[in-house]
Amino acid sequence: MASAAPTLTRTETDSLGSMEIPADAYWGIHTARADENFPITKRPISVYPDLVRALAMVKQASARANREIGVLDPERADLIDRAAQRVIDGEFHDQFTVGVIQGGAGTSTNMNANEVITNIALEMAGHEKGDYAFLSPIDHTNRSQSTNDVYPTAVKIGLSLTLRALLEELDLLRRSFLAKSGEFHDVLKVGRTQLQDAVPMTLGQEFHGFATTLGEDHSRLTENASLMFEINMGATAIGTGITTHSDYAPAVLKHLREITGLDLETATDLVESTSDTGAFMSFSSSLKRNAIKLSKICNDLRLLSSGPQAGFGEINLPARQAGSSIMPGKVNPVIPEVVNQVAFAVVGADMTVTMAVEGGQLQLNAFEPVIAHSIFQSITWMRQAMWTLRVNCVDGITANRDRLGTMVGASVGVITALTPFIGYAAAAALAKTALLTNRSVADLVVEAGLMSREEVTKQLSPARLSGLEAVTAAIPIIPTDDLIEI
Repeated sequence: MASAAPTLTRTETDSLGSMEIPADAYWGIHTARADENFPITKRPISVYPDLVRALAMVKQASARANREIGVLDPERADLIDRAAQRVIDGEFHDQFTVGVIQGGAGTSTNMNANEVITNIALEMAGHEKGDYAFLSPIDHTNRSQSTNDVYPTAVKIGLSLTLRALLEELDLLRRSFLAKSGEFHDVLKVGRTQLQDAVPMTLGQEFHGFATTLGEDHSRLTENASLMFEINMGATAIGTGITTHSDYAPAVLKHLREITGLDLETATDLVESTSDTGAFMSFSSSLKRNAIKLSKICNDLRLLSSGPQAGFGEINLPARQAGSSIMPGKVNPVIPEVVNQVAFAVVGADMTVTMAVEGGQLQLNAFEPVIAHSIFQSITWMRQAMWTLRVNCVDGITANRDRLGTMVGASVGVITALTPFIGYAAAAALAKTALLTNRSVADLVVEAGLMSREEVTKQLSPARLSGLEAVTAAIPIIPTDDLIEI
């Protein structure tokens, strides 16, 4: 039996000693140690592609800035620049292997980026991977930088890029509800408050309300996106800018703005900015708001479609899969249910962010990795939840028009539309009678001589019941004693 071919390795050394690294790996010893130390989530940072791209953008901007201010020679700066661009373009993401949750305030992530970009550059220059005498991950790729300004800056840029996709999907979902509001504009139904029958409205009005809610959330998220635009590049370790040229911060800001297309600005107090993570908490809170409101909409969809025979049964959700292993024919509202669960996870992630922000000490918050992971996960899950809600649910919703019409016709709540003409006391008495006798409100009003059949029919038209037309008149004084006996 032939023996397996030996695995080719290269030897890399750090301050703790030496390790054998697979010869074809673009990562190096710092990444290898992190992979050994943090096998927690089994989820590498590459699960968030925008974070990887953002890290490469920071390295690219730094290389350009370092060349511009004369602290990095043009050859090495150009190699780092071109290697980073390849990562930005989507190459080598599988080499970003460190876990999303890690100790060290993001040092492992920063070093993973330094090593990968350096080894790509070495290969492009015709050198062997690991030939750090020519191009070093720390002395060259990380020049003028620290994890403590690179990592939070990359996280903010990555979140800004990821948020764009969320906002696009949120607007598509809003448009889907808006389309349904047009489709259902003439479908009367009974509105409800506190789960009890209220006054009539149209199903279109209900769906238009959903669309408006999502539009408001789009605006709030867009506003909160600006929280991610303040960066601390040039702060290095604690905000004092130690080891960094005084011209570096404005130079790297200029290049980052050009590369990202974002309206970034350097914090006025780099010491404060390096230790403060409050912006992440505010940003996370806006995501939670969106998730909670989306979950409420899904609760309403589940209620409105409940039954279909023994529940509300007002709308039909698309049947996506069999709902029971024991009850034939049962179909569950699985799409709204999964969105509900995503919302619960977002709420939990927001609490994680809150506690991590509070947990920082002195000049640095060591818990930024869990902050980053929590927010990236929330945005990613919410975007995917919105997609499945739109495509697999909302777009296919239909109305049970006959059932809705029957419920409106039998509803005592329609008498509210007549109170401007017969008064509240008379309307309340007739409503009680209608409930006791199971008779039509319209018939009782006409029989009591309070309004003619023509007047009642006019005021109970869909347009007036739904508030699209509002008509009132002076309320006559009507004795109510005899009305209760009708």
